Amino acid sequence: MENYLIYIGVAIATILLPGPAVMLTISNSIQRGFSKALAGVLGIALAILLVAFVSATSLGIVLASSALAFSAIKIAGAVYLIYLGIKMLLKKVPSETEIKKQETSHIKCFIEGFLVSVSNPKAVIFFMSIFPQFIDLSKEYAPQFFLLATTFSVLVIVIHSIYAVFASFVRTKLSSKKSNSILNKISGGIFVSFGVGLASSSK
Repeated sequence: MENYLIYIGVAIATILLPGPAVMLTISNSIQRGFSKALAGVLGIALAILLVAFVSATSLGIVLASSALAFSAIKIAGAVYLIYLGIKMLLKKVPSETEIKKQETSHIKCFIEGFLVSVSNPKAVIFFMSIFPQFIDLSKEYAPQFFLLATTFSVLVIVIHSIYAVFASFVRTKLSSKKSNSILNKISGGIFVSFGVGLASSSK
């Protein structure tokens, strides 16, 4: 694994790119607090780990070669992103009393994070194209693959946690009803855009 450090650099650059998962982490941190954002991050990381393992199996090959299978998962993922976006756009900013009654559980945040990541079939294609570049075929495959997959998931947790920490710093500045309403509109619009972009993109 002479190129392991290069792989870490590629992984960090990929994870840092703003996408649905990053937006969910930032939104959760600002609107629900750091601990619930972290629950979402763990869901994202678990989904990434699952997708990485799928990419190493025959299912990954099917998704990469079957237009129908790829499109089905892509549309399902796009629908979920658009659903989250519309939900944010239509969400009314509650009062302090209503917030306490409507608090989202850590489990729900975890599930949202998991679904956002696992519903993106392009992640399978990404791993299938990246992993072979950093695996030495003269050595045992499984340990190398496990190292690459777990490294990526750990980096997801670290980088998304950093995003969440920075977002929590501006939480107090965005705690007003007007600021929350604007944030909902922006986040909702971005999620809908991601969904539409995923649905309309080609393989």
